[in-house]
Order: sequence, then C-alpha cells, then structure tokens
Amino acid sequence: MPLFEISSQTLKPVEQTNFNIEKSLQNLIEENLGVVFNCRFIASEFPTGTMHAGRIDTLALSEENNPVIIEYKKVESSELINQSLYYLSWIYDHKGDFEIQVQKALGNNVKVDWSDIRVICIAPNYQKYDLHAVQVMGANIELWTYRLFDNSTIYLEEVLQKSYQPSQKKFKGKEQLIISADKKDTNAGDAVSYTFEYHLRGKPEHTKELAFALQEYIVGLDTAIEEMPRKHYISYRTSQNIICMEIQKQAVILSLKLDPEEIIPMPDIGRDMTETGHWGTGDLELTIKTIDDVEIAKSYIEKAYQKVGG
Repeated sequence: MPLFEISSQTLKPVEQTNFNIEKSLQNLIEENLGVVFNCRFIASEFPTGTMHAGRIDTLALSEENNPVIIEYKKVESSELINQSLYYLSWIYDHKGDFEIQVQKALGNNVKVDWSDIRVICIAPNYQKYDLHAVQVMGANIELWTYRLFDNSTIYLEEVLQKSYQPSQKKFKGKEQLIISADKKDTNAGDAVSYTFEYHLRGKPEHTKELAFALQEYIVGLDTAIEEMPRKHYISYRTSQNIICMEIQKQAVILSLKLDPEEIIPMPDIGRDMTETGHWGTGDLELTIKTIDDVEIAKSYIEKAYQKVGG
C-alpha cells in the first residue's frame, strides 16, 4: 500500500527506498528492540561454534524471558528462513551457551524461560513458496516484512505468525496436555502447550461468558493480533504483548500495556500494578466481573492496542 504525506490537504506520495547495507537494518532494530518487539538485547553476530560455523544476527530476551532469534535480509531470500530454522535447532542444543550470554548481558538474576522461543525473520518480501513451506512445517517462526521510505519512515508488518498449535492427544475419552520439551529440562513443567479452553476449565459459566466476550473484542481489533495461551494467563500481542488475560473463578483479570499514571480518572475496575507483582505484562489491571465491566474495559483495550503501534 502506498504511503502519502499530507500537506495543506494535498497528498504527496512518499517514495520507497532501501538500506544501503543489511547491517544498517540490523543496527536499527537492535537499537530499538524495546520499542519494536519489547525485547532486551543480548548479543549481535553471536558465533555458533566451529562445528555449526554460523553467526546469529541478533540474540534477545522477550518480555516473558523467552529466547529470541532475529535474522535479517535486505532482499528477498529463501536463505533467511533456512538460516533461522538452523539456528532454532542450534539454540535448543546449546541452552547453556545462551544462558551464559544472558547473564553477561543482563545479570545473574535473570532466569530464561524455555517454554517458548521466538524466531523472527525480517525482509522486504518472501516468496509464496517460502510462506507455504513454513506453514506446512509448522515451524516456530514469525515472518515480518519491512518498507523503508525516503522520509525516514519504516513500516513493519507480520505476514506469517509463528505456529502455536497446542499438542493434545485423546486418552480414555479425555484430553490430556502433553509435554512438548525434553522432560530432563528444569523448566519442563512450564513447557506444556496450553489453550484458551484449558484456562476455562472448572470456571463457572458466567466467567466463561466474560472471557469469550473479551476474547472476541480483542482479536477483532486486528487480524494481526495473536493469541498466546501460557501457564498462568493468555497473552495477546502483535510485535509485543498488548494485553494479558487471567481467568479466575469469579472474575477475569486484564493486565494492559498502559501507564496507570496517564489514566485519569482511574476507573472503579482499574488498579495500578506498577509496584506490585502480578501475572502477565502490563501495569494497568482491570478486574472484569460483569458484562458492563467488559464494556468499560473496551476503550482501555483499544488504547493499549494503539499504544504498541496498532
């Protein structure tokens, strides 16, 4: 889609350009990881050793302490996806190397959560064959395109969300969650594939109704919003988390990516959680107990979506 600059009610097309070298794209993303993906920088051009003989463009840690691999190309190339899959395999076999690098970059108190790994590819375009191949493989990979304009504007769009399909099997007529990672892993208890339905189990119908109403509104804001069920909550994100939903017995708790100090007046269902420990990411907490509360929450949900660049 073309980009236009508005000047005195006149639209002027903004021409597309590109980076002179790939490293410029990489540097720009690395210096703005927090703004774009809400990730913390770990390493650049990280060597994968003599045997693998590769270099991961960017290593990072997500807002939920998951490993993040980012690879870049300034031209369309199937090699980008192949490299990313190669490095995804490598990091599973070299968790210790990654954790040591995290400690060097962020300190010894940061604990890596291996229940998920984000692999992000950034390129101007992808072939349809590549998109199909990633979908068929079910690879944990996000494909992002970028457009650079000559007015110093860059546009990022996710064209293929990572595969996040729960692993489930039937056993004696009941669904059982199964471990999707090596049981020897110290975090194996967190490596379960959770679903939205998992979080509804055992909850009263009234609470389920609230959860479904909120889910419908959130994902309806943008087709790019991805639902990511986790152990204690469900996150909704584009390039980063927007909202986290915790379904309790008598209420649904939302943690929104908004600054509570900017919410004036604070709604009766709201609370500032900046200095309080809580599940999920986001400092504005909304407690939803009625359908009327859902209606009140909608404006804040939309603000959170717009805040992260929706």
